[in-house]
Amino acid sequence: MKQHLQLLIAAPRGFCAGVDRAIDIVEIALKKYGAPVYVRHEIVHNKYVVDSLKAKGAVFVEELDKVPDGVPVVFSAHGVPKAVPHKAAQRGLTYVDATCPLVSKVHRQAERQVEAGRHIIFIGHKGHPEVIGTFGQVEEGQMTLVETPDDVAALNVENPESLAFLTQTTLSVDDTRGVIEALKKRFPSIVGPRGEDICYATSNRQAAVKSIASSCDLVLVIGAPNSSNSLRLVEVAERAGIRARLIQRADEIDFAWLKGVGTLGLTAGASAPELLVREVVEKLGTKFNVQEETVITAEEKMVFKLPRELMADSA
Repeated sequence: MKQHLQLLIAAPRGFCAGVDRAIDIVEIALKKYGAPVYVRHEIVHNKYVVDSLKAKGAVFVEELDKVPDGVPVVFSAHGVPKAVPHKAAQRGLTYVDATCPLVSKVHRQAERQVEAGRHIIFIGHKGHPEVIGTFGQVEEGQMTLVETPDDVAALNVENPESLAFLTQTTLSVDDTRGVIEALKKRFPSIVGPRGEDICYATSNRQAAVKSIASSCDLVLVIGAPNSSNSLRLVEVAERAGIRARLIQRADEIDFAWLKGVGTLGLTAGASAPELLVREVVEKLGTKFNVQEETVITAEEKMVFKLPRELMADSA
């Protein structure tokens, strides 16, 4: 007889509006231009999504110089430095920018702060594509990266009276709050964005995990190891004192993890499709009598428009 397993599925979870839009852009570009369509960097950080688009004719490359002449190219949802579309235009390439509008908003904020004569302190993770893209919106030396309150303490700035801060959109809400507090304490006149830079989907998914974590013995997060927002979901559960594991697919589940687990939490990062959630539920059903419950903490109705050049082709 199968052991009983209570499964709490967090909602919201999975695809956000920016990811939906980015995937649509690649699929519509394939219909409009025909295969191959090149994509600079993974369109979103999810192997299943990338492999599915590869099967339809998308070719993923890390840099623009790997894109041959005469083929269209899509820029990923994470955003790119200004130099990338500039080079594409110089080469006469047809390109479509799939940068998430919430990331584009941070790019515009960076430009405005520099125009106002402020040096920007950017809170983010070194090497993440979104950070690289945002730094590429301004001249070298106009922005400094910090990750922790310790980094803030070690900052050496020329004009402490003329500073602004911005953040990567996929950070831990709690961690970022601590860094912002450290910045405001050290630099009282620092200017920040009016609204929250951390995107609604990242905040909502973290809040959803917080709401189920204390009732769980283990939390599984479906997402890629290079997905910032998925890694943050693991951290949120662990910070609540609950064991958490990041998996990409159901076949990565080790049933030994579930020994002694009566209640299991399940969520998915913003670039993981719902199909992978159902795959995990089915896998659990092979070993357990699963009682499934969805715990909803927010409703998401955000939809982003497609780029103008693709609008007619989506009809």
